[in-house]
Formats: sequence, C-alpha cells, structure tokens
Amino acid sequence: MILKNEIPILEFDTDRSAVIMPAHEKLDLNLPRKAVFAFLGEHIDEYAEKHGGVIAGEFESATKDYKIYVVRHKGEDVCLCQAPVGSAPAAQLMDWLIGYGVREIISAGCCGALTDFEENVFLVPNKALRDEGTSYHYMSPSRFAKINKIAIKAIEEALAEHGLNCREVITWTTDGFYRETKEKVMYRKSEGCEVVEMECSALAACADFREAIWGCILFTADTLADTENYDERGWGKDSFVNALELCLDAVVKI
Repeated sequence: MILKNEIPILEFDTDRSAVIMPAHEKLDLNLPRKAVFAFLGEHIDEYAEKHGGVIAGEFESATKDYKIYVVRHKGEDVCLCQAPVGSAPAAQLMDWLIGYGVREIISAGCCGALTDFEENVFLVPNKALRDEGTSYHYMSPSRFAKINKIAIKAIEEALAEHGLNCREVITWTTDGFYRETKEKVMYRKSEGCEVVEMECSALAACADFREAIWGCILFTADTLADTENYDERGWGKDSFVNALELCLDAVVKI
C-alpha cells in the first residue's frame, strides 16, 4: 500500500516485493553471512590479493564492475566488496549482496568534520539524519535512521581492542556534496550532527528493511568546522588500511 504525499519523496510503499528484486538474475551465488562493504577504493582489491581472496562473483553496473571477494578472517568466511560512493548506488549494491546471502555487514568510509575533529579520527555513528533520497524507498519518512545496536557494539569492541576511543556521533547524510551551504551546516550542527557523509542513512534503512545487521566506522577527512575556510586536508587517506582491518575485526564479532 502506498502512503501518498504531495511530495513524492515522502511517499512510501509498504509492499515488500518489487518488480525487480535484488536476486532477480537467479545467479548460482551463495555469499557468506558476514560482509565488509567499504568505501576504501583499491585497498579492497589489494587486501584480497594479499590474503588469498577468492572472487565469488561480480556486480555489473553501467559504469563499473565490482568484484565480490571471499576472504578468511579469524576462522570466518567474510565477503569483501568495494562500496560505490553515494546513497543510491551503495544501497543498490548492498541490497544485491543481501539478496545472495549476506546478513551481517560492517562498512567504513571517510566523513567531513562539522566540529573541531582532527583528521583521521575514528567515529561510530549511532543515527543518521536522512537528507538523501534512497532511504525513503526503504523506510517511511522520519528525520533520522538509527544504526543497529548489535553492529555498534561489535564495532566498539573492535576499536577498543585496537586501543582506539569509541566515540559515538550523529551523522548528516546528504546527496548534495556541493550544496552543503553555510546556513545548512549550522542547522545540522544545531541538531547534533558532528560529521557529514553520503550513505549512512540509506544503508541503515536498506539493512533494516531486509532484516540484516549493518553498522559503519567513519574516519574524519575534510573539515567544514570553519565554513569560511573549507579545508580538504588529506581526505583521511592515512586511515584506509586501518579502517579495513577494523571492519574485518568488527564483523566477526557479530
């Protein structure tokens, strides 16, 4: 049943089926229950190659094919996949992974700092402000999407084992990288948002809809704390390798 609204993005269909379902191709593909789905670029491929990762399949999109690896970590089979930037493509690929057997997922990626965080600080989002479009196809309208508590607990245990602080934050998920206006940055900060990124609320909504467990490790990159002097810094690249290890350690704890 469609819950109609004058604004199309605020409409939600409660029907759990769809014309195109994630596993509609009926591939001979049975993925592990656990997965690391991370915004870490070539580090995913490099890690898989170094650690005997097996290519279980590929997700074919119009612009890029994403390799789906299976690696062993602490005695567990773990699916390892690079995540595309942006809520819509990220949710599409994660939904596809869930369709082929994935149920427990940890992601990692960089975020922009809205407050005075140094670069390369690891953070744990506990809810995400839904300023993107994709989550509204998986969850009825609300201001925030909550992050799964089981995933948060696993992430915080992994961070603690690595001697890292377990700081929880509210994140602002937006589709509009170049529309983070000064007034909107201040507004989001007044709502409690300390960081900004482009996928968390969509992935949280998708996982919840599919009854999967999902959580995310964020690390600070650029900063919008001073809206008069935007600073890209180093885009958090020094955290990529550590973030992947943290994801692997966290997902096996679920």
